[in-house]
Amino acid sequence: MQLIIPDFSKAKILVVGDLMLDRYWHGPTSRISPEAPVPVVKIEESEERAGGAGNVALNIAALNSNSTLVGLTGQDESANILKSRLTHQGVNCQFVELAGCTTITKLRVLSRHQQLIRLDFEDGFFSDDGEHADSDEQLLSAYQAQLEKHDVVLFSDYQKGTLRDLPGLITLAKKQAKKIIIDPKGNDFSIYRGASLLTPNLSEFETIAGPCENDEQLVEKAEKLCRELQLDALLITRSEKGMTLIQSDKPAVHLPTRARDVFDVTGAGDTVIATLAVAMGVGMDLVDATKLANLAASVVVSKVGTATVTVHELRTAMRQLSDVEQGIIAEERLIALVKDAKEHGEKVIMTNGCFDILHAGHVTYLEQAKRLGDRLIVAVNDDDSVKRIKGPERPVNTMNRRMQVLAGLSCVDWVVPFYEDTPTRLICDVSPSVLVKGGDNEVDKIPGGNCVKEQGGEVLIMEYVDNCSTTGLIRSIRSADNSVENKSVEKKADDQ
Repeated sequence: MQLIIPDFSKAKILVVGDLMLDRYWHGPTSRISPEAPVPVVKIEESEERAGGAGNVALNIAALNSNSTLVGLTGQDESANILKSRLTHQGVNCQFVELAGCTTITKLRVLSRHQQLIRLDFEDGFFSDDGEHADSDEQLLSAYQAQLEKHDVVLFSDYQKGTLRDLPGLITLAKKQAKKIIIDPKGNDFSIYRGASLLTPNLSEFETIAGPCENDEQLVEKAEKLCRELQLDALLITRSEKGMTLIQSDKPAVHLPTRARDVFDVTGAGDTVIATLAVAMGVGMDLVDATKLANLAASVVVSKVGTATVTVHELRTAMRQLSDVEQGIIAEERLIALVKDAKEHGEKVIMTNGCFDILHAGHVTYLEQAKRLGDRLIVAVNDDDSVKRIKGPERPVNTMNRRMQVLAGLSCVDWVVPFYEDTPTRLICDVSPSVLVKGGDNEVDKIPGGNCVKEQGGEVLIMEYVDNCSTTGLIRSIRSADNSVENKSVEKKADDQ
């Protein structure tokens, strides 16, 4: 079954972690410095991006979700730039700004897309002599002020000191029954005890659990780590081998990589954990959330530099990698598929009828309807409603048989039954882009038409093929049967 992307705007994610500003200076290199054997770069372009936990928060905001960011900065230009960039892209910044400290900044000098040098500016937010001794208290205060307002807490650990009291922060989140997701670092995973989900890459995992020669060893060691750290789940990202999800008392799930073209893996981990947080924030099953995160990773690695993924890009990638579910669909499922299709920019066409005996007129009519948009829905009367409308001798074919024949047409995407005499309620619930009916109807009298127009859709009349109707076919068949029967009676009389 195809994944349906839910409304991520309902998720509220609190990101807590190390904040940093990434600066990039670009320019050509044409000579070597006379002062030292190093290239001279003529800087022609510069840019600033949010790094660390800031990039995670940006990924959440790019998915149309609510992202609040807590972390430590100095009171300097870098902090101002960082806050401005993040706020402009929808992140709620709740920085703890410390006087006399330097906001962590990484400056990269590049020429012809080649990084020549990186310069790091950081002096730490904590010191042995007691300076900035209240940093922990200020961070805790900012964290507690935001905790109750959010569904999921995401800790982004780059070992720069912001999360040095992480066990205490986890305890507070667990007391409020928050889902806790952590992107870990370092050689001590015990500080992450009690998290809902931990997302190490394979190298980070093997540093803690030891080398894994195959999938069986990986799963065995991952399950052991989950028990030791009291984790609900562990997601190991494995580069070209995809991802492995381990959950308590459930079979391991191995997902292959979805990437077709890999240009840059920078920030892919941030995209994965951000997508997981947003999906879990709206109540998505963890396996489906992981599949979605895996897909998001395939999108972001096809971009150059630290990047984010949008909902539209996810939907596009989803359709490129798998066929959209088709055929006979239950009403609830149909409504979800239509919503997803419309959010993807597709035009949904809908029609309805008995379709008792499918003939050339029906097929022509349905093919014309499909050409009006991207997806065609056919709603079919159940057997009882056909009897009420057409008479006690109808339908000739049962509803299931009628739907099976319609689902076999290449122009039909979805077939759905309805049980009332008119499909008005169903049409209003589905809300197609266009409602179509055959040429013997009037636009203003088509059931569900007013509802479609009120929701911004169209109602159109299609021309029927002349001399094609189910009633006419049945009349012809019965006439032929009577003729054959009469001839048989006459022949028997002659023989006698």
